[in-house]
Amino acid sequence: MNALTLESFSAYWSAPEVATNIIVFLNILGAMLLGIIVGYERSYHGRAAGMRTYGLVCMASAALTAIVGYPTFWYGGHAEQVTSADPTRVIQGIVTGVGFLGAGVIMKEGFSISGLTTAASIWASSAIGILVGIGFYAAAILLALLSALSMTWILRFEVWLPSHLLTRVEN
Repeated sequence: MNALTLESFSAYWSAPEVATNIIVFLNILGAMLLGIIVGYERSYHGRAAGMRTYGLVCMASAALTAIVGYPTFWYGGHAEQVTSADPTRVIQGIVTGVGFLGAGVIMKEGFSISGLTTAASIWASSAIGILVGIGFYAAAILLALLSALSMTWILRFEVWLPSHLLTRVEN
């Protein structure tokens, strides 16, 4: 098939193609907003990763996951050789990639390690995006709220509980 025909170009703007693009667009927009909510707490406390980072991670995770659900619409519906896509492989790639991103925010200085909460919450942000991408909107909203609440209130609860400071020095 000649790619430069009017029929080829119009396939990208057919009603089903446009409807699919709108669904993916709303998924991406919703994921970005949820990521920003989670990132606000980190931004408020002056951490390296803030609202932009969380919004981007969440949004990209949603986009990558959502597009796997519509392989028949890829390339304007001209993807004859694409019969199916495996969302679990995409999710595995997202989780692995975001794990490396999280590892970059963990710092060790002497006996002090910082950035673990930021790394874990970036990972949670990617899970929020994945949930949005596959259409589990209520679960994504709940995870975003629980993540934000965990980062703001659990520290206060943790300080209130009795604990023992453990420091171990070996030669």
